[in-house]
Amino acid sequence: MSQTVRAFYDLSVEPESRRLDHPLQRVEYQSTFRLIERYFPGDGNVADIGSGPGRYAAELARRGYRVSLFDLSSALLDEARRVFQAKGLHAEGFVNGDARDLGAFPARTFDAALVLGPLYHIVDRVDRERTLAELRRVLKPGAVAIAAYLNSWGILRTGVADLPGWYGDPEKIRSLLHERVCSATELSGFTEAYWSTPPDALSEVEAAGFEILTYAGAEGFCGGMSPMVSALAERNPAAYANVLALATETCELPQYRDATDHLLIVARKPEKQ
Repeated sequence: MSQTVRAFYDLSVEPESRRLDHPLQRVEYQSTFRLIERYFPGDGNVADIGSGPGRYAAELARRGYRVSLFDLSSALLDEARRVFQAKGLHAEGFVNGDARDLGAFPARTFDAALVLGPLYHIVDRVDRERTLAELRRVLKPGAVAIAAYLNSWGILRTGVADLPGWYGDPEKIRSLLHERVCSATELSGFTEAYWSTPPDALSEVEAAGFEILTYAGAEGFCGGMSPMVSALAERNPAAYANVLALATETCELPQYRDATDHLLIVARKPEKQ
């Protein structure tokens, strides 16, 4: 990953620490844990690759998993250490590095893994293939990983509110029907990113030697509706709680999962590898 991505996250500790508290992102958080509860083993060693400030890792540690945090940003890892210390939690390690090289970990170390950021900041296909190969190497045979991609089809909906300037150019918005690489200058408030589509992302993970178990849309049926979801959470908390529960429950349904910003792919390393 580039120094641009590293610099962005080194300067984004506070917003990254609060991101999953926002009403729509709470759907993302709970949908991810729904998949963890359904597909991860009940205990064991888990790698959180792209751990950021440790929100997922801390909850996994609280549940009794042995967690290793790995992130490109040393500033976010420092925040994760602070969070673990404040909560009285233990981590097996806090490793600063690039997901294309997981050499800090021996082969067949982990019973499960999260990869919830790196693959949508690695803009070169060969480098994503290298990242997935490294992921496969550090997993035990039969281990499950949840990998996140940013989904162009979902961003086409979200962009009406978040990227309105794009919609004056029909060719630019039409490009979101396909995978796309975006520079930091194109994305106000974000950094360079790779946007996939569900078929492309699933094909990429499968080509890396994984079995696809399922995939989900992290935002569920709330995808593209952040302003409305935030307003509902403020004005009618009981209704928002119902939306949160149902969006989480239905995140794997095909009518929703292909049209959300974050695509969550649940994949397994074959037993014979």
